[in-house]
Amino acid sequence: MMKKWSKVVATSLVTVLAVGALAGCGSLSGDKKAKTTDKGDTPTLLMYQIGDKPKNYDQLMEIANKRIEDKIGAKVNIQYIGWGDYEQKMSVIVSSGENYDIALAKNYVTNAQKGAYADLTKLLPEKAEAAYKMLDESYIKGNTIDGKMYAFPVNANIFSQQILTFNKKFVDKYNLDISKVKTYADVEPLLETIKEKEPKVMPIAVGQGFRAEAGFDFALGNGLPFGVDLNGDTKKIINPFEEKGMMTAYQTLHDFYKAGYIAKDASTSNTEYPLDSSTWFARQETQGPFDYGDTILTQAAGQELVSKAISVPLKTTQAAQMASFVVSSGSKNIDKSVEFLGLLNSDPELLNGLVLGVEGEAWEKVGDDRSKLLEGYQPNMHMAAWNTANNKILYADETITDKQIEARDKSIEDAIESPILGFVFNTETVKNEISNLNNVMSQYLDGLNTGTLDPTVAVPEMNKKLETAGFSKVQKEMQKQYDAFMAEAK
Repeated sequence: MMKKWSKVVATSLVTVLAVGALAGCGSLSGDKKAKTTDKGDTPTLLMYQIGDKPKNYDQLMEIANKRIEDKIGAKVNIQYIGWGDYEQKMSVIVSSGENYDIALAKNYVTNAQKGAYADLTKLLPEKAEAAYKMLDESYIKGNTIDGKMYAFPVNANIFSQQILTFNKKFVDKYNLDISKVKTYADVEPLLETIKEKEPKVMPIAVGQGFRAEAGFDFALGNGLPFGVDLNGDTKKIINPFEEKGMMTAYQTLHDFYKAGYIAKDASTSNTEYPLDSSTWFARQETQGPFDYGDTILTQAAGQELVSKAISVPLKTTQAAQMASFVVSSGSKNIDKSVEFLGLLNSDPELLNGLVLGVEGEAWEKVGDDRSKLLEGYQPNMHMAAWNTANNKILYADETITDKQIEARDKSIEDAIESPILGFVFNTETVKNEISNLNNVMSQYLDGLNTGTLDPTVAVPEMNKKLETAGFSKVQKEMQKQYDAFMAEAK
């Protein structure tokens, strides 16, 4: 099961249509050694995708391939690799030079710099023109490495913000006021009420993998101590874990832990608090423009949820690379692969048939650009929206209004870009130090973020170990590269 706790927008509920595909782990589905060409002249592109294979995969692809072949003279064979296995198996596939055409990128920067992926810089605007033009500029910045673009990103939640989400049944039952919630500290009196009135309900669902929000963007992910203070000097690479904002968040969470608002085994537990259950009162989620406020989250939960933002809408490198598809540099069908990605991301009939399911059985079209789900719609009978293709051409549910669509598009336009959007740190000279830093961070991250550890003791101890592990050397090298990045961007 994918963790719900991570700040990384990978776990965001981009759309209710993705929910069924976000759960569970699987294994490589189908024939791993499937050939990439038919005996005839029509090439069959081998594509690797993460997640669980839809039960009606054959039916979905039979319909899709008829249209793909008609449009670009090719077919596609999608091979699924389970959530828990994808990164490792794709690493083996890439390092062994195994033949494939398209794949959902993992370790995108590293593999691109190694030459594992085809350079698509010129091909995308030529072979996938319509789809390429629909991309927000931030997607292009976030997927450009050393001046070249090696991926076609799924156009979806290019910005995200962290929110605190509340189960409305408890908000209403106890007449709780969430209107002024902007920080973790603001929810303390609400959690106190829930602990007293609902002893079987977890006041705030926090578990292993949870990451506190404190106004920083991280250059190497939120598990390593390098980033910029979005409310401070964004020209400096700092250690967010020794800054006041992070310490305040950690202290609040520690107070929650001591008060019993967080589970005692939170730092080591994988206990789930299902979105559709009444086992929790508050939780942290990631929300983006295609979530239409709390609309999609509420639909996914099957119960009304209400949220308050605790971060600004931010376009980040992590969001830009959330679901990016690459073409193998060893593919014999590079041009055709790009054509397919262009078609998939610009043809509403093709994409909706995959993400919504079989038309007439799972859904029906309403008007020009809306859909109505039918009784035949099932979570495991379609592909996921967030990691298939362009969400902008998906037919929104008939309950989504034109006003909501307009608000979505304006929110994308208005969202700010992170100062480190597109910054790619070359780790070649500091690989050993980064490995050592990872080892140190792994000792403290879950304890600090779940409130289990006292930050006044643990953070100074952790930072001392980070210095010994090579923090200053990495920071100096990163600042040097970041200075060059900023100078080039001017």
